[in-house]
Amino acid sequence: MSASPIIDFSHISMRFPGVLAVDDVSFSIHGGEVFALVGENGAGKSTLMNILYGLLRPTAGKLTVRGQTFVKHSPENAIAMGIGMVHQHFMLIPSFTVAQNIVQGIEPRKHGLFYDFKAAERSARELSETSGLTVDPRARVADLGLGLQQRVEILRALHRGADILVLDEPTAVLTPQETDELFSVLRRVARERGMTVILITHKLREVMALADRVGVMRAGKLVAVRETRGITERELAAMMVGDDVPHEEYQRENAPSDIAIELRNANVAGDRGLPAVRGVCLAVRRGEILGIAGIEGNGQSELVEAVAGLRTLSGGELRLLGRPASGLSPGDIRALGVAHIPEDRLRTGVSARASVTDNLIAGKQRAFSALGIHLKRSAARAYARRLYGEYDIRGAGIDAEAGTLSGGNLQKAVVAREFSFDADALIIAQPTRGVDIGAIAFIHRLILSKRNAGCAVLLVSADLDEIFRLSDRIITLYDGRITGEFDAKTAVRAEVGLAMTGGA
Repeated sequence: MSASPIIDFSHISMRFPGVLAVDDVSFSIHGGEVFALVGENGAGKSTLMNILYGLLRPTAGKLTVRGQTFVKHSPENAIAMGIGMVHQHFMLIPSFTVAQNIVQGIEPRKHGLFYDFKAAERSARELSETSGLTVDPRARVADLGLGLQQRVEILRALHRGADILVLDEPTAVLTPQETDELFSVLRRVARERGMTVILITHKLREVMALADRVGVMRAGKLVAVRETRGITERELAAMMVGDDVPHEEYQRENAPSDIAIELRNANVAGDRGLPAVRGVCLAVRRGEILGIAGIEGNGQSELVEAVAGLRTLSGGELRLLGRPASGLSPGDIRALGVAHIPEDRLRTGVSARASVTDNLIAGKQRAFSALGIHLKRSAARAYARRLYGEYDIRGAGIDAEAGTLSGGNLQKAVVAREFSFDADALIIAQPTRGVDIGAIAFIHRLILSKRNAGCAVLLVSADLDEIFRLSDRIITLYDGRITGEFDAKTAVRAEVGLAMTGGA
């Protein structure tokens, strides 16, 4: 790690209409270090990094990279200065292959005219092998899981010559194994290539494991920059939220009652028509949380989509709240009394171009309509404003496009909408992905309060800590099959982990 700064933020401020997102921030990042930037949602982390990547021009202050003042704020200029950024929501072209995405913008040409597909694949394969980020260059991005798509994003940045790599919530879509692999690669590139890595994250354990130094932001201000070897997770958490983070014990209030969600010998096909869920039998009772643990890509997504009506069973039976539900549409399943928090909030959770209000009332439009035709806009906005406050959604307001919200606040909006339904059953996938520690505790309380109120909760999470903390029972899924069932109170993590990988 170089003692001299490679990046210097000097009195940077960024003001949006009605919001001071970054407030007079000054600090430096050294060449070759892994620097973590932490803070609650809306703290200004992503805004600051978007300034570094040239997506935003600061309202005030000066940004210096390698001793040169950053004047022309554009991603093209940032890339020319060796800066690459992997956003929380990926910027890949799904219909392109891995190789086409990696070389996009600097495609190899034959005779200076024709796209050289073989050269693109060769370049992508070599970079994949030398970096340790293994991925098939011929695979179509639309067919890849989120973990592999992230690898493609990183490889594209490396292919463009980046030696400053910004990663926005990089482990939000990764399994524990994929996280370990990513961290191993990042340590190696920082050490062997002298690359500077900037990590935006909410996961303090990962900060302590990977970063050399950490900057803490709160409400747009920089609270402190500290070396990780001289600070504890608890101290970091306190700086993020302004006080000690309370630890709460959650107790079940009532015993589980009748079955509300049931799959009988269920089979579900994946996007390519291949079996993704194979002969799964499970039942979730009212007043119970059943957690599904598994490495991403082992059928969890397809199982959840089948229960929510987004995917059709290819065999077996689905019953919801005592009624046959196989083949029902998502709207029909919602009408039965089932709410759904989807895995991918941007793709299936919200309409990014619609307003926050329209997203919060989605599914309840008739309640705000005159004769089922004309929307009572004032009533809809009043309802949205109440949810916006109750769920502490932070952004430009209820009239702003939902896509302008940060990832964590977008998740709060989805949770607010789904939890506002009087649901008897909840299907929840990755409820706190990309959400800060304060919001995680808030969402956990909501889930457990729903359980205590008698809801049946089917929970899928890549965060094993979350599965253990919330679940009453845990089942493990591997290759589309159930490989184990555990009482969450007595389960041993090593045994659950073994079952997740197909072990006995």
